[in-house]
Amino acid sequence: MKKRPNIVIFNPDQMRYDALGHMGVNPGAETPFLDEMIREDAVSYRYAFCQNPVCTPSRCSFFTGLYPHVHGHRTMRHMLHRHESSLLSELKEAGYYVWMNTRNDLLPGQDDDIFSRHATEIFYGGNVPPAPGPVNPGLRGKPGSKYFYSHYKGELATDERGLNYTPDDEAVDAAIDRLKSPADDRPLCIFLGLIYPHPPYRVEEPYYSRIDREKVMPRIAEAVPGDKKPLFHRRIREELGMQDFTEEDYKELRGVYYGMCSKIDAQFKRLCDGLKEAGIYEDTAIFFLSDHGDYTGDYGIVEKAQNMMEDCLVRVPLLIKPPKDFGVDAGISDQMVELVDFYRTAMAFADVAPDHSQFGRKLQSNLADRSVKVRDYVCSEGGRNEDEIHCDEFHDDKNLPTVMGEYYPRQKLQTDSVIHGKAVMIRTEQYKYIRRIYEDDEFYDLRLDPQERMNRIHVKEYAEIIMEMKELLLDWYQKTCDVVPFEKDDRHSKEMIRQAVKNICPPEYKAEVERMIENREGTLFEIRKYCEEAARRT
Repeated sequence: MKKRPNIVIFNPDQMRYDALGHMGVNPGAETPFLDEMIREDAVSYRYAFCQNPVCTPSRCSFFTGLYPHVHGHRTMRHMLHRHESSLLSELKEAGYYVWMNTRNDLLPGQDDDIFSRHATEIFYGGNVPPAPGPVNPGLRGKPGSKYFYSHYKGELATDERGLNYTPDDEAVDAAIDRLKSPADDRPLCIFLGLIYPHPPYRVEEPYYSRIDREKVMPRIAEAVPGDKKPLFHRRIREELGMQDFTEEDYKELRGVYYGMCSKIDAQFKRLCDGLKEAGIYEDTAIFFLSDHGDYTGDYGIVEKAQNMMEDCLVRVPLLIKPPKDFGVDAGISDQMVELVDFYRTAMAFADVAPDHSQFGRKLQSNLADRSVKVRDYVCSEGGRNEDEIHCDEFHDDKNLPTVMGEYYPRQKLQTDSVIHGKAVMIRTEQYKYIRRIYEDDEFYDLRLDPQERMNRIHVKEYAEIIMEMKELLLDWYQKTCDVVPFEKDDRHSKEMIRQAVKNICPPEYKAEVERMIENREGTLFEIRKYCEEAARRT
């Protein structure tokens, strides 16, 4: 029997798709290894989209093939529970040795036993001294400073070895060690969840100086009232207090962010080199994907938001290297895909059938021929209803956020149900429609307005197209609104069956019938029929 391929999942946090140099949209992006990889070994998706613009809901989605609305995974504090499986648990059940580090945002920490269901081995780390901090540790200043809520930390110092060795580096090296020294002969599944390039924006040399600030793609300017963008845009800029940020400041912040992405590229190269040194690179299916993107100064905003749907947040890297014998059509695919497709594709490479209904699509046909159609549109969703106070980050902890916290502006705004209201996006290659429950909807013609500056929801010439997209969105919701479990329930308890057949079962068959009842070897109808036929025979 042919051995199943190893599965490696390399998952940076909050990485924009335009951080990939080979996409050709950002002259300042430096990802040489990823750029090289797609020339011969892999496919990188130009139009890959996450299903929620923040960490936990996105990961719960792409590890299950389910959309966030199906099981209510649309907050930072509602993760997978015991009745829910994932790619990791299903591969483990199918005989894979599943290794993961603790940057998971997937499994609930209060359940002491759940991690062992999804992983064979968990790397906890913490075995190295803390990495050196910023070269300028006092940069943030006091409340009111332009840097106070900017998340900008700048250049990091290095140790005596010339390194800034982070928990990410430690986890990468631990994963390489496991690849080189497998615990047994089971196929490996490695889930490596990294912190970078999640804010704060900070990185050491040589990555700090690697990015030419003058080449970095210019940021998208702040929206003005005439653009008809959601209220969040104006209010978050007021709360961030970054009005004194100059364009040079933004270039610096963005340069550091893309420097962090360049370090991710180097870490990924180290992992792939480890696979080659272990002699298993060709036998491994490798997935490089991020959970969501980052504003990075676009629209005058930093980090992310739970219900905003600009491409800088929902369009992400997705690169797949199949096993050597697959026959990949390497390069950039222009087909639209969703991260739920990662789940179905990884399961197909492992030759494991999903144990639940799911909505991902296998990408194998497109990996073999990049012209093969995948999707006509993609969707993403987030936010809450007015009365769902437990769904905002401000109220999800006994210790309410304070003004000293770097995330305070966004957390504070989540208490406003209009600003934090539910939103769902449907996007084709040309158009994007966003339905909002407490504000005007949004509609963008992406060929005329790729920066999503002008909301054309009330422009009459688009009325027919908007109606068509609304119909597509309704169709999507109807198809994905719920799932029926594969496991079926019995309509009658054992005692119900006993009582129903006790007067028709011949005495000499009672022991056999009791065995059938106890082992659930038939329904009430089937066991009653068995007893009736036994009675006729006697």
